Amino acid sequence: MTLAEITQRERTLLQALVRLYIRSGVPVGSKTLVQESGITVSPATVRNIMADLESRGYVRTPHTSAGRIPTARGYRLFIDSLITMQEVDGADMNDIRAQLGPDKSTAELVATTSNLLSVITQQAGLVTLPKNDDVMLRHAEFLPLSGHRVLAILVLDEKEVQNRILHTDRDYDDIELRQAANFINEHFAGRPLQEVRGELISHMRSTRKKIDRLLDTAMNLASKAIEPDSGDAGGYIVAGQSNLLGSASADNMDQLRELFSEFQRQKEILGLMERCVRAEGVQIFIGEEAGLEPLADFSLITAPYHSDGRIIGVLGVIGPTRMAYDRVIPVVDVTARMLSAALRSQN
Repeated sequence: MTLAEITQRERTLLQALVRLYIRSGVPVGSKTLVQESGITVSPATVRNIMADLESRGYVRTPHTSAGRIPTARGYRLFIDSLITMQEVDGADMNDIRAQLGPDKSTAELVATTSNLLSVITQQAGLVTLPKNDDVMLRHAEFLPLSGHRVLAILVLDEKEVQNRILHTDRDYDDIELRQAANFINEHFAGRPLQEVRGELISHMRSTRKKIDRLLDTAMNLASKAIEPDSGDAGGYIVAGQSNLLGSASADNMDQLRELFSEFQRQKEILGLMERCVRAEGVQIFIGEEAGLEPLADFSLITAPYHSDGRIIGVLGVIGPTRMAYDRVIPVVDVTARMLSAALRSQN
């Protein structure tokens, strides 16, 4: 049902019910709704209206109470059509601006952002890690190790440093490794790893028959150094899981424990967040809309963040379905924009 198919009186009462329940967590009775909404009708009339809204799936009656609470459908109508967003608090804006500075590495920015979202919203904050294909190669260096091994040092996105031990088919001396690094830095520095990887494969195929020793060394070491491994599979950083305990009831403690387990496994929540990469702007999953059983009593609010005009990750907040959406949604949106600005300033 669309907003146009709900009367103004129903709209006002549903809006009041959602606000009251978010604030108190207690099922809302008819007398309280009359007082909160300001509508001059009797509690009996309100009960009839609530019964009609319940029959259409916007509210429900918990078995232990005569009052009513919103359903996911009720929250959805509230968020899409009835909510008035708050401006992000000035002190929170200052914290976000101060802590998301371009002086931090990408890894530091991701960890800081997750913690900021948690502290400001008092929910759980999540930020997906940008995949290596989305970062720039700035500098490469190779150092010889014993036993046919080479230490590859890669500088990514100005401040990110990765060390990898490469297993080779022979030992390389300092001169060979220095020449190989010089070749790679001259030809590939400042370009995305995905682009570098594709060009390396192309070069190795087209020049395999006429390749010289230096090019052979450089290509082999470079391809090993930027080859994806299990650490590049992505993931996310989560902070503030303990905040969710404050909103938990005896009825959903089992579900909360399952959600905590899902935070550790990451796969399902990561898949849900990666769906948001394909959409611009804030995305909201309320309860069962997420399609994940552990999130049945929780909501996920996400927004993508960018680098060089490309979406490279998603950040978000998980909290109970009765969270203060009017405050949390703007915080998620602003934080995504500020993280994108910090990443843009690195380049």
